Amino acid sequence: MAIFADRTAAGVDLAAGLAAWRGADAVIAGIPRGGIVVAAEVARVLGLPLAAIVVRKLGAPGQQEFAVGAIADDVRVLTEQGGRIGAATPAQLDAVEAVEREELRRRSVIFGSIEGVAGRTVIVVDDGIATGATATAACRSLRGRDVAHIVLAVPVAPAAWTPDPVAVDEYVCPHRQERFWAVGEFYDDFAQTSDAEVVALLHHDPRA
Repeated sequence: MAIFADRTAAGVDLAAGLAAWRGADAVIAGIPRGGIVVAAEVARVLGLPLAAIVVRKLGAPGQQEFAVGAIADDVRVLTEQGGRIGAATPAQLDAVEAVEREELRRRSVIFGSIEGVAGRTVIVVDDGIATGATATAACRSLRGRDVAHIVLAVPVAPAAWTPDPVAVDEYVCPHRQERFWAVGEFYDDFAQTSDAEVVALLHHDPRA
């Protein structure tokens, strides 16, 4: 059952749970592509700068939509299924990762890299949690950049899911669902976000 009209509406909803950070020394880091739409609205409401934290899902060999992990700069995260012997061989995972590393580099060039976050709070935003691999990879990547405090904020996630306490200091999710199949089921409009839309949102100052 849908909760949000679209990602923009989800951003407004999520921002209400992050009101304590309004005007703080913090950066909103959206996960492209769809997470940037949610993050842009959070940044606008809270009056905070917006940046991208680029992450790529690792799909199972032959089943690209089935996530077995995720990568970010110098980070590789495997899900429970991805780390299980027999789910994929190390060579298969390496081959998938090699392809996704190329896409990671391409997107990093287009969307830019998050900078100037040492000693600051970073609020990582996505449009929802499925396996949690991409969000975990993003937060672990930031942990290596001397960030003072990492907040993971998503509009919707499985009720049973909890973030890696080493990677995440604070977790905000207003809609934790007992019955959860896919993130898109909670949106009336979950259309794919284009590179051009992401670039436009990143180049528009949400505080203006």
